[in-house]
Amino acid sequence: MSSKPIYKRVLLKASGEALMGSQGFGIDVAVADRIASDIARARSMGVEVGVVVGGGNIFRGVAVASKGGDRVTGDHMGMLGTVINALALATSLRKLDVDTVVLSAIAMPEICESFSQRGALHHLSQGRVVIFAGGTGNPFFTTDSAAALRAAEIGAEAIFKGTQVDGIYSADPKKDPLATRFDKLTHSEVLDKGLAVMDVAAVALARENAIPIIVFSIHEAGGFCDILSGAGRMTIVTDH
Repeated sequence: MSSKPIYKRVLLKASGEALMGSQGFGIDVAVADRIASDIARARSMGVEVGVVVGGGNIFRGVAVASKGGDRVTGDHMGMLGTVINALALATSLRKLDVDTVVLSAIAMPEICESFSQRGALHHLSQGRVVIFAGGTGNPFFTTDSAAALRAAEIGAEAIFKGTQVDGIYSADPKKDPLATRFDKLTHSEVLDKGLAVMDVAAVALARENAIPIIVFSIHEAGGFCDILSGAGRMTIVTDH
């Protein structure tokens, strides 16, 4: 295992469901603390880390739309959920004395800073962990799309997609015992096979900007740093 990390700057996408732990709703502080400790270890390795958090543990805009409500309002509610998660993760990081800033795509100056590419690059260059909240700031886009967008904007060398399983499978391995696991795929293969790892817009944006997507289990303590060191269990999506 190499002591020098493979990547200098990465974007970690953590789902809202990951922060929920085994609860049915909300934030499990112990899980937020564990994810924070993995990020802190990555920082101590010299890796610059940006984070995008989802909001599915609090609210999903599509849930409103499916029941006849307004999708735009639903998505705005979901964006607010991501801000709550970002503040929780920032709190966990600060407990570990990791300098952290939350940048929101929706202006809420009393709570956190507003996102700008210039601001994000400045904070990363100062050694801070930057948590991007509020999705893209637009309805009809998922936080996966926000992750690909922010990764492109900060020049991340890889998107780390933390999921409930240890890579990309042909089907949900928790439901289909015959699901096969992939070690490596191209962005186009993910799109052509309809593999539900990230939404189509996110994968296409990552492909356009030649950003690899690394899919790993967010529940594996130390897994993030293992992969940064050239080990660990994952699926890598790359065209190289």
